[in-house]
Amino acid sequence: MTLRAYLGASALSLLAASLAQADPITLTDIAGREVTVDAPVERVILGEGRQVFFTSVLDGDDPFERVVGWRDDLQQASPESYEAYAEKFPQLTEIATFGGFKDGTFDIEQAVSLNPDVLLMNLEAKQATDEAGYEEKLAKVGIPIVYVDFREKPFEHTPKSMEIIGQLFGEDDRAAEFNAFYSEQMARVTDVIEAQTDLERPLTFVERAAGYSEDCCMSFGNGNFGRFVELAGGENMASPFIPGTFGTVNAEQVIASDPDVIVATGGNWEAYVPGGAWVGVGPGSDEDEARRKLAALLERPAYTGVKAVENGRVHAIWHQFYNTPYSFVAVQQLAKWIHPDLFTDLDPEATLAELHERFLPVDYRPGYWVSLGDAETD
Repeated sequence: MTLRAYLGASALSLLAASLAQADPITLTDIAGREVTVDAPVERVILGEGRQVFFTSVLDGDDPFERVVGWRDDLQQASPESYEAYAEKFPQLTEIATFGGFKDGTFDIEQAVSLNPDVLLMNLEAKQATDEAGYEEKLAKVGIPIVYVDFREKPFEHTPKSMEIIGQLFGEDDRAAEFNAFYSEQMARVTDVIEAQTDLERPLTFVERAAGYSEDCCMSFGNGNFGRFVELAGGENMASPFIPGTFGTVNAEQVIASDPDVIVATGGNWEAYVPGGAWVGVGPGSDEDEARRKLAALLERPAYTGVKAVENGRVHAIWHQFYNTPYSFVAVQQLAKWIHPDLFTDLDPEATLAELHERFLPVDYRPGYWVSLGDAETD
């Protein structure tokens, strides 16, 4: 069977008509690939539903106006975000959904039928994409892949990723405005930390997706939230034990290291682990319930006699900061927890509210973090 017969002549004709009306640009994506795309793009497939966190910055009036297909993960990974966007943009429920690249459920024929100008992929999916030969298969039918990254190396790649997407969307000025805000907000932490001549770095343990499973304890090495901690002036406890970005340390090691500060990442993962012990922080979350679940996690053996627990320096923060352009907010909040005396004037909640006011089309809803010390007492 020929490729034309397999994909359908009508789909290829649509692609040809679209390409004929576009102006090609060549850019270098985060994977270092030179890619030619007809831009500004009008029809986009998002390789991950959570990529709406950047489309909403660039297409504030309607972050779904270009989206013709997306992976079906936003509703499961961050249901509060999905609900907030669905409330304002109900058309998102009609967008075609895809399975994942890593699990091999992505449907090329379906993608071609949607006549996209580009497929945006997160960098962490590149290995699976390469192994399945998706780049070559999609190139044959005129669909370029462009890689961006907010997860593997967020502070190195976020500004460049926003610049790339701005080029694709014809929103270069908007991307530059966001990047200026990003740099300004990061500097409010890094400038203070760098100015310290005798900085003591409290040992900080970040438990990744705490309570998601019964195992303890997933964490971060030198990347992602591990890097967040270092930029915020802490010492990441798990770095010596996790060679890459993600990994696990055992409960005995947590006790032996005796961290000064504990931070759990959390979210509403009812779709994945119904009734689980995860800490449901996120936009509009029930903060009292989140504190209750955070306190319950401390009853596990890993936290027996740990000074962070004894001193009340235990917190939870929205897990999705790890894979969005908004990571600077997490760095600010970590800095407040790790060095409260240095950052008395820093207000991460005000930063997050300003982010929503200036760049996002949905209203700010508090609930992205909690601390046990904030719990009301009878």
